[in-house]
Amino acid sequence: MLPLIKPPSRNGKYDIYPSYRIGDNNISEGFESLSERIGKHDFVVVDGFNGAGFDVFRENIKKILERKGISSSWKSFKDYYLPEHKIREITEPFLGGKDPLFGKRTSLSLEDFLIPGKKDSYMPDPECDINFVIGPGASLVPLPGFLIYIDIPKNEILAAARRGEMANLGLSSPSDFREMYKYFYFVEWIVLNRHKEKLLPFTDTYIDGQNRSAPVWMEASILRQTLGEMARNIFRARPWFEPGAWGGSWIRNNIPGLGKDVPNYAWSYELITPENGLLIESSSRLLEVSFDCLMFLEGGAVLGDCHSRFGNEFPIRFDFLDTFDGGNLSIQCHPRPGYMKQHFGEDFTQEEAYYILDTKDNAVVYLGFSEDTVPDEFRKELEESQVTGRPADIDKFVMSHLVKKHDLLLIPYGTIHGSGRNNLVLEISSTPYIFTFKMYDWLRPDLDGKPRPLNIERGMDNLYFDRKGPVVEEKLISRPVLISSGRDWRHYHLPTHETHLYDVNRYHITGEKEIKTGNKCLVMNLTGGEEIEVLTSSGLSRNFSFAETFVVPAAAESIRVINRSHEEAVLVSAFVK
Repeated sequence: MLPLIKPPSRNGKYDIYPSYRIGDNNISEGFESLSERIGKHDFVVVDGFNGAGFDVFRENIKKILERKGISSSWKSFKDYYLPEHKIREITEPFLGGKDPLFGKRTSLSLEDFLIPGKKDSYMPDPECDINFVIGPGASLVPLPGFLIYIDIPKNEILAAARRGEMANLGLSSPSDFREMYKYFYFVEWIVLNRHKEKLLPFTDTYIDGQNRSAPVWMEASILRQTLGEMARNIFRARPWFEPGAWGGSWIRNNIPGLGKDVPNYAWSYELITPENGLLIESSSRLLEVSFDCLMFLEGGAVLGDCHSRFGNEFPIRFDFLDTFDGGNLSIQCHPRPGYMKQHFGEDFTQEEAYYILDTKDNAVVYLGFSEDTVPDEFRKELEESQVTGRPADIDKFVMSHLVKKHDLLLIPYGTIHGSGRNNLVLEISSTPYIFTFKMYDWLRPDLDGKPRPLNIERGMDNLYFDRKGPVVEEKLISRPVLISSGRDWRHYHLPTHETHLYDVNRYHITGEKEIKTGNKCLVMNLTGGEEIEVLTSSGLSRNFSFAETFVVPAAAESIRVINRSHEEAVLVSAFVK
């Protein structure tokens, strides 16, 4: 959970709570201050994300108002939802049946979850000083009121789901986590985000609800102003970290402030915008806002010339894969675009590149097929291993490549791949992030002791078996090309595959370098050196440390990068072609 007060960060070290600072006293904390804001109104609408602690909110605010002699009436918006069996009926087509991982992107709206016409019958209680309607969708009641929105970060939602502390939208009880995640990803978050997008321009108070006993909040007008500034400057998303079956030791040993209560860290979600948040800091207080809010309000300023193509879906993601002293990733591939659209309803597919940030002990990356691979023999090897528990001879079929720091390996859709042990990979990808067809997982259990689901059939439907032998070296290993240079900098192009929607540049800076956005959003990571200072054309200055990911919106127009360490700074930049 996010701390209320920002912990001190160490210069030159990765900050796990990166924040965008604004003027003092713009973030408030606790139910007492909220009650003062609410007490000025006679009709209050409390909308927000499922899992945001509406019951705790009601109990605390009601108690404080009673103490002040203010009577209140509370209507739960859940009363207007369809019966649970009906909600299961309308959501079932999007949940993939018995498929343990995948469903299809829903076409439903929040209104589809409601009993037709029933919300229109709501009448405030004239005997009460303040009337409340509360719960996801509350603003659909056709009466104007003071609008509060309670948001909650996706990682907190997922943690609550794992603990069995919440149910999916419209349902009464939790279920298996994988089933809940399918519902979140393919139905619930889509429906609630569509609703949120309509509300943000009109919201009066925005609450970060992750700490239910002490919520932090700010005036929504100030939030909108702040997001407008962020969209024209530079910022980092709040990263979050997860253990995994193959997880390693690099993140734990090199990123200060992380918990020690997990067996390893496999992922750092640097910038996976459907799930990351943005931290706002005022008078050292922190408030987290979902990345979606920035895109809903300022998508054009953030994305620039590709906004017409992607709308408010941020198209690029960065994350770390840590296999130092861990294990190999699964042997896997990602779907072709037509398959992605037909089966999952996604408008663009998952296509990746591995940038090697660190490595040891002659580590390898598995990429592409061996020259003499026969598809049917490969399938048979995988299926027999799955049935018998006998290890598959992966090296017979899949090429492995020795890698070193700053190598870039290209993984267009339909390519067999997987990182080997002892790598720290900066994964550069298009934003879709769950569509991995694991075809071989080294016969190991997941952290819960159960096997991770394999998708051999889906993988075979999507693989390109002509990506093999010399073609891999020619087409899937990026060769840097020097574009330009100055006295204290060099600019390289790291070509990506012809199907990749993004491209990659790299800057080597010993002094300083101006970089123009060219009306494109740049996603950057400091992959070498210790620390840089980045100044925007509007005068904002921020320092970034080794391995930190930051975003330069298209509307920032240009930045000046100054190396603040004795080592050469190496800065990787990804952007839509």
